[in-house]
Amino acid sequence: MAARLIDGRQSAAAVIQSVKSATEALRDRAGVTPGLAVIIVGDDPASHAYVGAKGRMAKDCGFSSIQHSLPATATQDEIAALVASLNEDEAVHGILVQLPLPSHLDAEKITQSVRPEKDVDGLHVVNAGKVATGDLDGGLISCTPAGAMVLVRGVHGSDLSGLSAVVIGRSNLFGKPMSALLLAANATVTTAHSRTRDLPAICREADILVAAVGRARMVGRDWVKPGATVIDVGINRVPMEGNAEGKTHLVGDVAFEECSEIAGAITPVPGGVGPMTIAMLMANTVIAAYRSKGIEPPRF
Repeated sequence: MAARLIDGRQSAAAVIQSVKSATEALRDRAGVTPGLAVIIVGDDPASHAYVGAKGRMAKDCGFSSIQHSLPATATQDEIAALVASLNEDEAVHGILVQLPLPSHLDAEKITQSVRPEKDVDGLHVVNAGKVATGDLDGGLISCTPAGAMVLVRGVHGSDLSGLSAVVIGRSNLFGKPMSALLLAANATVTTAHSRTRDLPAICREADILVAAVGRARMVGRDWVKPGATVIDVGINRVPMEGNAEGKTHLVGDVAFEECSEIAGAITPVPGGVGPMTIAMLMANTVIAAYRSKGIEPPRF
């Protein structure tokens, strides 16, 4: 029997609807409009496409959206000064530095200079530390793992007691926080990676299998436990099969067709975790705006 398709677009739309309602409620109660400032450096087309999509979504949610576009020649000091001014601006509740930055810049230094309470990407060590210690209500959670957890909860509910989860990937951006979120939901979690011995055998034990390694279709059907939930975080551009010369398309880290024959539920690529990332960015911004006024924020 074919797996249930986990529709990330549908789940993202539901989150956005909740964000819009929360934005209206905050405006009515405190006269505050959530403000999101995005900093983009250089002219990378993919980055500009992402930032454009974020800006449109922010406006759709009723936010005040400000984009700061800097030339590729911008210096570390110029960006530091801009971040410092946004940190002080009470109308800005979320600051997002679009990555990657040009190679002459110290991206880590810049992302860590954003105040934790405005770090809607969830990259600051304070926010990462709160997730790692299970304080999920005190900080801001990195958008992609937060979105992936919404999809997991949609299948299994909020309590994962008794379930085994395997996360393939140990990056600070996704793998580590994803493992921490699953652990906080009472799953028994294994964080696997390139040095893990007999990776397929470990993955076959998972009731929830999360792949985030950036290798196209690496996870085959013999890696998947029958009936498991498979969350594919990979985004890989590969040549199209057949006669479509020079054309490419997006695939995940999971061989979707063969794994969907054995999994219980599975995310597609595109249309799975991707739409959730931008939705959770909006959720983080509205959470930050509520907290700035000392008001209990909504949960997403």
